[in-house]
Amino acid sequence: MALTIGIIGLPQSGKTTLFNAITKAGAPVSGYATSTVQANFAVVQVPDSRLQPLADIFHPRKVTYATVEFVDVAGIGQSAHAAGEKREGLSAEFIGHIRNADALAVVLRTFENSNIPHIYDNIDPNRDLDSLNAELALTDLTTVEKRIERTKKAAKSGDKKYQQELDILQLLQEALNDLRPLSQVELLAQDRAALSELFLLTLKPRMYVLNVSEDALGAANDLLGRIAVGENIDPQKQEGELKGIATIAKRAKVESAEVVAVSARLEAELAELPAEDAAEYLESLGLPRLGAERVIQVGYRLLNLITFLTAGEDEVRAWTVTKGAKAPEAAGKVHSDIERGFIRAEVTRFEDFMACGSFAAASKKGLQRLEGKEYVIQDGDIAHFRFNVGKA
Repeated sequence: MALTIGIIGLPQSGKTTLFNAITKAGAPVSGYATSTVQANFAVVQVPDSRLQPLADIFHPRKVTYATVEFVDVAGIGQSAHAAGEKREGLSAEFIGHIRNADALAVVLRTFENSNIPHIYDNIDPNRDLDSLNAELALTDLTTVEKRIERTKKAAKSGDKKYQQELDILQLLQEALNDLRPLSQVELLAQDRAALSELFLLTLKPRMYVLNVSEDALGAANDLLGRIAVGENIDPQKQEGELKGIATIAKRAKVESAEVVAVSARLEAELAELPAEDAAEYLESLGLPRLGAERVIQVGYRLLNLITFLTAGEDEVRAWTVTKGAKAPEAAGKVHSDIERGFIRAEVTRFEDFMACGSFAAASKKGLQRLEGKEYVIQDGDIAHFRFNVGKA
């Protein structure tokens, strides 16, 4: 099952433009739209530069990339910010599209354009993020309060587990009443697991996708890089768009969120160009790859995912596992029988394989290892699993 990332943002933030660019940059596997609350879905390939070199060596019948599903929903705030309207969070129809998302990509607009109105009439990504957080918090508050009523009734039985659950829920209720995202509430791992069935939106991992002007893109990426490595930058000393960009970047660091700067309009234009022309133009801007590709890859990192590879004449394929997964679990991604009957894994690092040109040469140089059940799979491992189907 593909990883799912929900794309949310205020109206006119560039969400749908970004979604369209992502589906082109990631080579869509499938896609469709629904009109329930203007939602678009697409399953796209995760760009991985390692697969083609392997395919050039093995000439397989099939090359299979890892995939990710993106869900683009209607702009939050189209009705909730209407003058005088009571704010109650998102509708059940709306959250139905993103409640099962593994992570959220929050699109925040930083560019000025008089032809594209903003619902608040001016540009302030930090305020917009507060507004979005409020909508999500109110939605979660409704969910939590319903669960509190149910748990209170169950707690009358005297069962301590219900009282413990009630204590946690009331802690969440307090934070949500202050419009504070639940990701900022300290919870034990087992408490988070117990809350998973509530599909709370403010508990989901998130990335902030800054939709910047084309002119500011290079400077924005440079600024984000400097903040990421710990440079102390005062947002108030930045000019124009960079002030808002720096503010969100520093906020993301505190919140353990990821942040990516893209120009959705530029992405859409590049997606229409031949690959070589698009790459040339990106290089002229000092950018290594499309922002849409970075959004896909950051989504993987956000969820603590890595990719291991299998390679042969039948298929070259990328597989997704959680970082820290051991060899048998990775084997289970290929087939449950392989996990059940796992004996050991033959593992070669991608870089070592490419330097040697074959498994035989890698083995001869001692670069192919035999690993047992306790081996932790690493990103870029090329693995071949040995197993006994009849083993219990």
